[in-house]
Order: sequence, then C-alpha cells, then structure tokens
Amino acid sequence: MSLIPRLPDTAPFSPAQRAWLDGFISGLLGNDAEPFLAATPEPEDEDLPWHDPLLSLDERLELSAGRRPAHVLMSAMAQLDCGQCGYFCETYAAAIAGGGEPSLSRCVPGGKATSRKLKELLAEIGAPAEPKATVPAASAAPILSPEVGPAAQFTVRLRQAMSLHAPGAEKDTRHVVLEAVDGELPYRVGDSLGVVARNCPDLVGAIIERLAASPDAAAQSPDGVERPLFEALSDHCEIRRPSDQAIEVLASRAANRDESRILQAMAEGYPGAGPDNADLLDLLEAFPSARPPLSELISALDLLLPRLYSIASSPMQAPGEVHLAVAVVRYKARSRQRGGVASTFLSDRLAPGDIVPVYVNPSDGFRLPAPDRSVIMIGPGTGIAPFRAFLEERRATGASGRNWLFFGNPRRASDFLFEEEFAAYQRDGLLDRLDTAFSRDQAHKIYVQHRMLENAAELWAWLEDGAHLYVCGDAEKMARDVDRGLAYIVAKEGRMDAAGAKAYLARLAREGRYLRDVY
Repeated sequence: MSLIPRLPDTAPFSPAQRAWLDGFISGLLGNDAEPFLAATPEPEDEDLPWHDPLLSLDERLELSAGRRPAHVLMSAMAQLDCGQCGYFCETYAAAIAGGGEPSLSRCVPGGKATSRKLKELLAEIGAPAEPKATVPAASAAPILSPEVGPAAQFTVRLRQAMSLHAPGAEKDTRHVVLEAVDGELPYRVGDSLGVVARNCPDLVGAIIERLAASPDAAAQSPDGVERPLFEALSDHCEIRRPSDQAIEVLASRAANRDESRILQAMAEGYPGAGPDNADLLDLLEAFPSARPPLSELISALDLLLPRLYSIASSPMQAPGEVHLAVAVVRYKARSRQRGGVASTFLSDRLAPGDIVPVYVNPSDGFRLPAPDRSVIMIGPGTGIAPFRAFLEERRATGASGRNWLFFGNPRRASDFLFEEEFAAYQRDGLLDRLDTAFSRDQAHKIYVQHRMLENAAELWAWLEDGAHLYVCGDAEKMARDVDRGLAYIVAKEGRMDAAGAKAYLARLAREGRYLRDVY
C-alpha cells in the first residue's frame, strides 16, 4: 500500500497547523482520491445548491445527483458547517471520499440519518480501497484554519448557570455566564462557543459495571491513545450515540446468535431492529452476551465531540465574559433518566469557579450589517441567544438602524427569556418592535411565523427599505416554517408568483441580507 505524504515532525509548524495540513493532504491527495473525486468534471465556482440546511435529505440528494462523488457525499451532511465534527461539510465529504477519514458518524446534527446514508452512498459509488490512517481522525480534520476549531481550545471559568424561567416552568433554560481565566475572550457577535463537555459519571460508572471491568483498566480510546477506562469513557468517547462500528463489534462478539443478529441489523440500519435511540448502556443491558475485549469496543466508539452554542453576549457589553442560553435536555426512556451531554454538564455537574475547556467557532456568515441598516431578528426559544448579543452590540456602538425582534416560547408567564432586558430596550428606544408568540397561552397555537404573517405589510416594507433578516433556532421545523412564511409574504406584498418570491429570497441571501443560524 502506498502512503500519503505527510509533514515531518521537524516541519516549522505548530502541532495544530501540522495536523491541519496532514488532514488536507490526506483528504485530497490519497492514492485513490484522484479518480474518486474527479468522476464528474464540475466548475470550480460551483455554488453547491444542496448546501442548505432547510432542504430535506431527499431534496439535497436530488440536487447533487450526477455530481462527483465527494459532492454526493456532501449532500448527506446536515449542511450546517457547525464545526462539531472538526470539518466543514465539504471538507468532511472530501476526506471520506479520499479515504483520509474512516468515520461516517462525525456529523452530530445529521445523526444516524447522515451516517446511514453515507454508508449507502459509498456502497453505490465505490468506497476508497483502504482508509489512509496517516494521523488520528480527531486531529486530521481539515477545518478552515489551524487556529480555528477544537484545536484552538482555551479555558474559561463558570460564574453562573441560572434558570431563565419562572418557577413551575416545563422547560429548563439556563443563562450560563463564563468568564476569562486570563485576559479577554476572542469572539465576535454572531460566533458560537464550542463546549468541551464530559459524560455523566453515573452513566460511565454503570457502563463499567456492566462490562465487569475496573475503572482503572487500560483501554485504547478512539483517538488511539491508551487511557484508564473511566477517563476514556468520560472524556473521549461518544457513549450516548454508539457508532455503527461499535455496534458491529458487539455483534461480532455476542455469544448468543439471536443477539448477534439483532445487533448486526442495528448496525446496518434496519428500522425497528433493537431498542430505539439506544446509548451504550442500553446495548450492554439488552445484549448481555456481547462482551468484546475492552480496547476493541472502546476504540470503536466515536470521539466525544464538543457541543456548540450561539453566543448570547457582546464583548463590548460584557468584556472578559461569554454568555450562553442553554436548553437543558432531560428525558426518561426505558425506566432510566437521561440528559444531554453538554447541557447537563453545564447546568448540573459544574459549580461556580469550575474550569471549562472551550473554543470559538467563527460564524462569518452571521454578522451584523452597517450601523445604519435595519435588522429583523426571528429567534424562538434559545434561538434568542445571538439576538441578545446583537442588541447589546448595537447599543454599545450607537447603531442608528432600526431593530425588530420576533420571539416565541410556550408560555409568557414562565418562558419569556430575558424579558426584563427586552422590555428595557423597548423603553429606551433601542428595540423598535417586539412581537411575541406564546404558543400555549390560548386554545390555538401561535408561533413566530404567525406573527410575521400578521405584520406582513410592515415586514415587506422593512425588507424593501434594505433591512437584513436573521433567523436562529431549529432547522427541522421552525426555520422551514419561517422560510415558507417569508415566501408567502413576499409573494403577497410584492405581487409575485411563487417562483418570483423564491428568487427574491435567494437574492437576499446572496446579498447577505437573509442569514440563518440553525441547528
């Protein structure tokens, strides 16, 4: 097997820079990459029409049909360029296509749907002959710059994680304030913060008990480093969503034939095979005969990746601090209480003064316009986070443009996040308009898109006057509903047909006036 060139350890680069360059070479210059990537010639300035998180997976695949394999693979990603995998969507696809990235499950927002579709696509178009493991996958990720992303971690200190709800609320959203350990924090309004969380120690302990192992037993982590088992599972392994490779390992080692067959069906993605949304402990409990050697199982898990949160503060308003609005994920399944990895890490398992590793994920496509331009902000739930930062920045800079905010949540009495701040902004004239949609406060549900439709004429007038429109929140439903609502408003108020309205919104996006931070 021929090897892909990699930089020598003596090259005049930092470890992060060397890893980036090795990953780039691995993804694009693998010995199988040239025929695989060049199957269909495409212009270099292709606009990647499937790179839209509001499109369904089927729609994206249809748009990429007939393109070169790397772009077909790209269309299976979640299209968020969120950075949680350490790649952008396009470079992740290129690394898989070239054989430099063997893992098909690094796309956190895409989840199982993306990993299964990638597996199907590789079977159809032909996978590279053999993965090129030039450097560990975790460090080989070609991101935009070696100084951006997980490689550029620094530490902050938790100051508070206070609830943003009134007592009795069904939701639990925390106002998390993190402060610099030393100096300023290197972020801009619109950026996201990557939180390097640890798994719940109770869950880790239960897994070790099921494995009948010692917490101190040596185990090879997914990044190839041998560590004590408890440390590996706590800090380096994705145990909430076991990889297909780990499930295959369990299947191959299950002494019970029926258990092995079910596990294999789960790994191959057959609907209804095995428990739904199973974590590693679920699998160990449901399939007791599957007990592989420790390192074989642990190394087959995916790496525990950072979780990203939209930043809810301006460094001009809160120097030395970064604020987040974190929705705490808690639910019960199969008689066991579960929780989100990072949200419960921040809300439940840290105390004020504890140190948290983080990194800044730049969002250059989600920036404020010139100070004299008007902005329309649509952010239900925790989608309010970047718009709190926008308003802080606009106030600190004395921006003269108008500001219009749409916010929604279930109940006004308990779920109006940052209510006092926004009321003060209205009183002092910073916030020209505030339209709220509290879906459960009346018999029929009202959402932000309904408030938009109620104010269609004025919203259209703002757009025609040059306003920039921003959407933040859930991509699966909310952002699509907002997009459809906008298309209706544009068609109605602008006297256009559906195609004309779609073209109008596309033009706004090209001009940087219709921007989305969705997840």
